[in-house]
Order: sequence, then structure tokens, then C-alpha cells
Amino acid sequence: MTAALYSLLTHDPWNARILVLVKTTDIMNPRFSQSRFPEIRRLAAALIGLLAFAATTVAVPVPMQYAAPISPGPRSAVAQPLVQIALLLDTSNSMDGLISQAKSQLWKIVNEFKDARREGQVPIVQVALYEYGNNRLSASSGYVRQILAFTTDLDRVSEELFRLVTDGGEEYCGWVIRDAVRDLQWSQAGNDYKAIFIAGNEPFTQGTVSYVDACRAAIGRGIVVNTIHCGTESDGREGHWIDGAKLAEGRFMIINQDAAVVRVATPYDDRIAALGVELNRTYIPYGDPAEARAAQNRQSAQDAGATANRWAGSSVERALTKASSNYRNSNWDLVDACRENIVKFEEIDDSRLPAELRGRSSAAKREYVAAKGAERTKLQLEIDSLNRERTRWLELRRPASPAAATLDRAVSEVVRSQAIQHHFEFPTLP
Repeated sequence: MTAALYSLLTHDPWNARILVLVKTTDIMNPRFSQSRFPEIRRLAAALIGLLAFAATTVAVPVPMQYAAPISPGPRSAVAQPLVQIALLLDTSNSMDGLISQAKSQLWKIVNEFKDARREGQVPIVQVALYEYGNNRLSASSGYVRQILAFTTDLDRVSEELFRLVTDGGEEYCGWVIRDAVRDLQWSQAGNDYKAIFIAGNEPFTQGTVSYVDACRAAIGRGIVVNTIHCGTESDGREGHWIDGAKLAEGRFMIINQDAAVVRVATPYDDRIAALGVELNRTYIPYGDPAEARAAQNRQSAQDAGATANRWAGSSVERALTKASSNYRNSNWDLVDACRENIVKFEEIDDSRLPAELRGRSSAAKREYVAAKGAERTKLQLEIDSLNRERTRWLELRRPASPAAATLDRAVSEVVRSQAIQHHFEFPTLP
């Protein structure tokens, strides 16, 4: 029934009219979206619920963020919940394993929030990136560098992780925490989840900036500091990594930065990964041609990077990210830009559009973008459906012995428990 209903709703012309009811050119009109579109969505939801109830089967696996293929109207006046994660990575000698884990597991970490909700709303996930303890950096800056301020551009985060190079240096934890607290644009909302994850292996006390003052300043602004010591628990305690976490109401963790990430292959992985790459054809670049081309190339490059790390499950996790609302590219992709209502075809110059849209009427442009959006949603729904089956398959084959302590496990286990304290909700396995 689930597969049949999915096919019915995505392929049958009559049901397509129920979900759309008007031309895509009309759906893109903000006045329409503000007036009649909510009723249409409620009608579609009622139909799905009725059919599912009549069949007494499991609900259709349609994630909330994909309920409407194109969401043309303005976002809700209520601010979306925000998740802000700052990764502070030691890039001194001997930390190659840590960087490797970060590169291969970024997507898994981000995916902890792909189905999260707060008061029914999908959170916006922002990631910031710092490196510290590298001789290539300036001594006057405490061997600290902000690589990326908070961004939703996860391809940029992945790209920068792949660029990191380790080199020996002084590792000043207090300094990098202070800079992250002071220089990043942290949310002022009390219920938003704000967290620093700092990973390294030298004593937490090094440097002229007090880690005590830095951690107290963090929690004073509602930012928890989670410390990840790459080494033994006893060394982490003696090196005061545990004290940094206690001061900022965070979690002290230990990992083996050289351990291989454990991945259980499933029969669904190859198809999910392939669909993730297929999503790229639904992206329509706009804006400065050179910048848009660079963004497209970056997207493809990060796909290749994930494929190279498929042994760690990266290609599957990246596909799941791309099928979620966490993957936002409205700064260069017309589909996302129209969903966020930040592009008006009457005003944008043809020189900032791809060749296939130049010279077309505004209505034709909207229709083309809507069609690409519908194609994207179809692929995302298939990924989501396959991942539900994959999750069930894994639950039935959970390893008897726990996996090695790695970066992804450390972060994943913490973010959920901490986010729940900020009233985020996470689904259970259906």
C-alpha cells in the first residue's frame, strides 16, 4: 500500500492535480500561496490520511519538509529554530586521523537534525569551522584561524575540511574558544541550540588565554562547550579537558582519532548514493556566472569526496543530507531561491540566469523552475523511503559489540541529548 500510494500521488495525473490544482506559474505567485495554497495542502494531507487509514497500513513516508514540491510563498513569520555548531579542530601533528574522521563524517553529524522539529518547525542548521595548533598559522593570533563563520552552505564546510593540512604547533584551547565565542554571530534566542565542539590532544591549559574565563564566557551566552580528547580518559582528565566541559555545561568525551569508522553496508546504500548524485541535475545556477559555476563544481567535488570515503558511509550520509532541508543553496540555485521567495523573475537580469532561461517570459521561467523543483522532490522522497527501509534493516542487524569511539559517535550522541533540553524533538524508528 505504501509503495502504491506513493506511486499514485507522484505519478497519477488526477492526484497531481489534487496536490497542485493550478498551473505552476500560479503557484509561484506569492498572493496565491498566501490565500489558497494552505487549503490545498490540507486537502492533500486529508486525502493521504484517509487512504492510509482505509488500508490500515503504515503511513506514507513523506518527510514534513517535502510535503509540497515547491514552496513558493514567504516563510512563516515565526522564526525558525536554529542549530549552531562550531567545530574547533586541532590541526597540529598527529591529528591527521581526527581530520580524516571530520571529513568523512560531517554529513552524518549534520543528519542528526534532518528530522528534528521544535514546535513543528524544521530547524536551520549552521556550522562554523576553526583550526588551531598549526605552525602555519600566526603566533600573534594564538595559532588560531577562523575558517568559516556560521553558514548553511555545507558544501563549503566539506570543501574546507578537505583542505586542512596538519603541522606541529602550540595548541591553545582557551584562545580558540574565546575567539569562537567572541567573533561568531551566535543566536540571541534562549531556545536555540548553540554548541562548541573542540577536539585535540594536548593539555587544555596551554596558552595565555584562560580556558576557565573562555568557557565561563561561553555558557554565559548560552553556548555549551563539549570537549573531545583524542587520547586516553586519564590523560584527558589530567589535561583538564573534563574541567572545560564542566565549566560550560558540556560533555567530556574521549575518542580514538586513528580508529576506522565502522560502517555496516546495506542493500540500499548504492541506490541512495546514486540518487544523491542525480539530485544535481535539478539545480539551476543563477547570479554571477563564475560564482555559480564554482558552486556547481563544489557540489560535484563534495560528491566525489563522499564517494572516495564511501567505506565510512559518507556517500550515503551525504545523499541523506541533500534530501533534507539542511542542504540549502538559495545563494546560487533558483529552485531553493524560489522556495525562499528571494528571486523575482521580473527583476533579475537575463545575464544572471543560465542560457536555457534567457529570453523566456517570466511565466515560462517559473514553470521551468517549478518542474525542476518537482523532479527534485521526487528524488528526495525516494531517498527518504529507501532510508526508512535501510534504517529498519540496520536495526535488525545491530552489532553486538559497540563500535570504536570516533568523532561522529561522540558528536551524534551528545547533540540529541543537549538539543532535547532546548525543546527539540526527534522521531523514533517507525
